[in-house]
Amino acid sequence: MANIKSSAKRAQLIEKTTAKNRAAKSLMKTNSKKFETAVAGGDQGAAESAYKTAVKTVDRAATKKLIHKNKAARRKSAMTRKLNDLNDK
Repeated sequence: MANIKSSAKRAQLIEKTTAKNRAAKSLMKTNSKKFETAVAGGDQGAAESAYKTAVKTVDRAATKKLIHKNKAARRKSAMTRKLNDLNDK
């Protein structure tokens, strides 16, 4: 535990921030997995709606600097390719 009052406050703030970041990353991963399962199932309508939410959460994570913007672009590109392959079938 911190001895200085300001560092104790900072430690509490870091705990809150870490919890928020962890929740946001978890939501991003969950939405990506939902998209992957929809694509694997071959359900085009479910895949498109899951794609929209997954891309939105990836963008939000990149905006909050939870992931790098290039990583976000790479993930969105991969999801778009999978969705387009599903539409071509």
